[in-house]
Amino acid sequence: MTFNPVMEPPAPVEALSDILMRIVSELHDVAYLIERIEPQLLDLGGAEILNSPDSMKVMQGIDLAVQKSRGLAEFIDTITGEIPHGWAVDVATALSLVKLAEMQKALGGATRHGHSQPLSKAAGDFDFF
Repeated sequence: MTFNPVMEPPAPVEALSDILMRIVSELHDVAYLIERIEPQLLDLGGAEILNSPDSMKVMQGIDLAVQKSRGLAEFIDTITGEIPHGWAVDVATALSLVKLAEMQKALGGATRHGHSQPLSKAAGDFDFF
């Protein structure tokens, strides 16, 4: 009797710089989505929302979140240029931890055009899943 161990295929390995650039794209997407909240709050609350100290803190928090997301994206984009081309990593485990399917596709290398959130849906529209 012979024993033939089952050989698992090697894990897919990708260039680290490609992965980091996909993260940069996702961070820019996050910043854009957060940025869209502010005008909506102003529409809902009117100009008097700016008179409330608590509301101003929320608006400043939104601005800070956008700045941080874009800052992280620019930081990663800049250091990616310094990474040697031969560096590669397996992202299978990391991707398995990402819960949003669209983000998994984007980070896993699937081509996605535009932003993750549809911009043309009317208020009250939703998708069942």
